[in-house]
Amino acid sequence: MGVRAGHSLNDLIADLPPDARPGSQALAFHALRWLGGAEAARLALVPRQPAPAIEGLLLVALALLWPGAGAPYEAHTVVDQAVTAARRESEHATRFINGVLRRFLRERDALVDAWTHDDLVVRHQHPRWWITALRRDWPLHWQALLASANQQAPMVLRVNSRQTTVADYLAELAEVGIVARPLALRWPPAPGTGDEFTPLAFALVLARAVPVSALPGFDTGRVSVQDSNAQLAAPLLLGHGADALEPGAHVLDACAAPGGKTAHLLELADLDVLAIDSDARRLDLARATLDRLGLRARLQQGDAGRPADWWDGRPFDAILLDAPCSASGIVRRHPDIRWLRRASDISALAATQARLLDALWPLLAPGGRLVYATCSIFSAEGQQQLEAFLQRTTDAISRPAPGHVLPLADNDADPGDGFFYARLDKRL
Repeated sequence: MGVRAGHSLNDLIADLPPDARPGSQALAFHALRWLGGAEAARLALVPRQPAPAIEGLLLVALALLWPGAGAPYEAHTVVDQAVTAARRESEHATRFINGVLRRFLRERDALVDAWTHDDLVVRHQHPRWWITALRRDWPLHWQALLASANQQAPMVLRVNSRQTTVADYLAELAEVGIVARPLALRWPPAPGTGDEFTPLAFALVLARAVPVSALPGFDTGRVSVQDSNAQLAAPLLLGHGADALEPGAHVLDACAAPGGKTAHLLELADLDVLAIDSDARRLDLARATLDRLGLRARLQQGDAGRPADWWDGRPFDAILLDAPCSASGIVRRHPDIRWLRRASDISALAATQARLLDALWPLLAPGGRLVYATCSIFSAEGQQQLEAFLQRTTDAISRPAPGHVLPLADNDADPGDGFFYARLDKRL
């Protein structure tokens, strides 16, 4: 119910005792992935809204009982545990929860079939406005995108190339019984450009997620947790071959916290990096990440859209703008996002992204490059944003880049999270 009240699940979980967090997060993730159906069932079976604590318990139980949801418990266990939990509230709550759940199990097949046929929210377990937006932006892929968003994302690692290689780290994992495989990350060049992008040899995916404490050398910076498509940002900004940034290049990482992409840049190249973020707490996370990896950057709190408050006037050779966005591409990892966002958020976020692009572009040296990134699959935060910027910015040149990277499986391989990437060079 905290998510429905507008609170991030991460913040809610952080308020729990440490030993209660893993189990609570697993239950919350499952409930949020199947919340559309659970809410439909609650409304049908209990038209009058119960007290928040009882409604929350009921929604979790209904999500666990939803057919095809892959719940880790048998139906009788779910009912028994829900009734036990309700007993802490009152005897009336106990009878109420028991009666509703047993009625749902008796009528489940017929009810779910009807709801799934008639209601897109129940069928796809996303808000109606979200479904409409994806149908508009991706008429050929919207259903696959919604299905992908309801899957559990794997644990993907980024090997610190300053300390080891993918092959050597795979051997280290094998020694402690952790099964993993390498990921060859690449994207096709723009048609007709003749550009070739080489595979990116620093990603691997685990067969099963493990605590980071179980990863060899995690504390000493040999490896980090980062989605495969998030790992495209650093090499796109750095370039390769004749296009590579010079050692010591002056680089701005705008909206840098929690520091994963900052760290990746510094793992791959010797750079003079200024990393800014408006959130002091999240900037502390970036500092801790860099310290763990043994990397150095200048960290500064500031609004990327107000350079006069923090810029020293020295032009940047390259800028990474990982802009605030809807995070619609990472709902596999954060299932609360779909229920926290509103349709009006997209236009507001797009306006913020445009403001940041316009504010940072003058900071770029002639001949420099800017990579614009969002973890969104909505066109308003990606391709439309790029096209609008190019129309109003005469000295910007669009270079080959991944564009929209959609979380769609290819030959049963993990597709990675959804992102948008553009590279813009400033004319000399």
